[in-house]
Amino acid sequence: MATIPETSSTSTPAETQQTIEFIRAIRERVATVVVGQDIVVERLLIALFTGGHLLLQGVPGLAKTLLVSVLSKSIALEFARIQFTIDLLPSDILGSEILDQKTNQFRTHKGPIFTNLLLADEINRAAPKVQSALLEAMQERKVTIANENYQLPAPFLVIATQNPVEQAGTFELPEAQLDRFMLLHRLDYPSVDEEREVLKRNMALGIRREDKGAVARTEFDILDKEPVGTSDSLIAAMEAVQTVYVSETFLEHVVDLVNRTRNHPALELGCSPRAGIALIKASRARALIHGRDYVIPEDLYALAEDVVLHRIRLNYEALADGYTSQAILQQMLGDLGAT
Repeated sequence: MATIPETSSTSTPAETQQTIEFIRAIRERVATVVVGQDIVVERLLIALFTGGHLLLQGVPGLAKTLLVSVLSKSIALEFARIQFTIDLLPSDILGSEILDQKTNQFRTHKGPIFTNLLLADEINRAAPKVQSALLEAMQERKVTIANENYQLPAPFLVIATQNPVEQAGTFELPEAQLDRFMLLHRLDYPSVDEEREVLKRNMALGIRREDKGAVARTEFDILDKEPVGTSDSLIAAMEAVQTVYVSETFLEHVVDLVNRTRNHPALELGCSPRAGIALIKASRARALIHGRDYVIPEDLYALAEDVVLHRIRLNYEALADGYTSQAILQQMLGDLGAT
C-alpha cells in the first residue's frame, strides 16, 4: 500500500514538537480521571482536529460523558450537554423566539447547540424529528430559528452517544444522519485490571461538605479546570493535520475500498463519498497523533470499522446467511491488502 514519503510537512520542527506536546498533555490529563479508553481518546482527538462529528455507542456507565467533559476542560472549550428523551422538542436544542413582555417584542433565545463541544447524550432515545434537527447544524455549522440563520461558534463539534438499538426505548438513527458522523466508535467494557483501578480510584474519592451536610464525591469533582492548551494550540494542531502527507497509492486504496462497498453482493447500501473524505481526514489526524507527518496502511485499517460500518447495510440474503457487517468489511480489507 502506501510508502513512506521523503518529506511533506510545512511546519517547523519547533511547531511540530509543540503540537506533539499538546497532544501528550491532553492524553495525560484525561488519564488522571478516566482509566484506559486510549482508543476512545484517540478518536475524540481525531474528531476535534478534523472538525468531524463523533458517535460513541455503548451501554450506560462506560464514562462517555466524563470523557467529553474532561476533553472540553483540557482545551478551554465551551461545553454543553443535552440529554435526549422521548419528549424532547427541536426547539429545546436549537432555541426559539420568545415574547419579551416588557418590550412587547420577540427576541431570540439560543439553545444549547450554540457551543463548541456539544454532547448529545443517548441521541437515539429521542424521536426521529428531534434527531433530524441536528442535521443542518452538523453539516453547515448553522441553524435556522424563525426564518433567521445563525452561525454556530468555531470550532463546533457534536459528540453523540447512543445505546445499542436492542435496548428498550431506542430509535434507530436514519442513514442521512449516520452519514454525517465521521466516526462511530463502539465502546467495550474495561479489562479486569482497568476495572480494578476504577474501583480503587472511586473508593478514594471521599465526600464533599456542602451547606450543613455532605455528598459523595464523583469523578466529575476531580476534573482539573486549568486547561493544558489554548485555542491557538488547537488551531495549530488542526493546521498540522492539513500538512500530513497522503500518497497517491493510499488515496487509490481509499477509493477502492469505498467502491467495493457499493458493489459487494452482500450489501444493499454502500458508502457515500463522505466515507472516503472521512477516511483521509481521520488517517491524517491519526498519523499526527502518533507523531508522523505521513499516513501509513495501519491508519486505514485501524479506522476502517469506525468510518465504514455505520454507512453500510447488509441485504436480506446476507442476513439470512448469518453474515455480519464486520465480517464483510474485513473481507474487503483483506482483498485490498492483496492488491
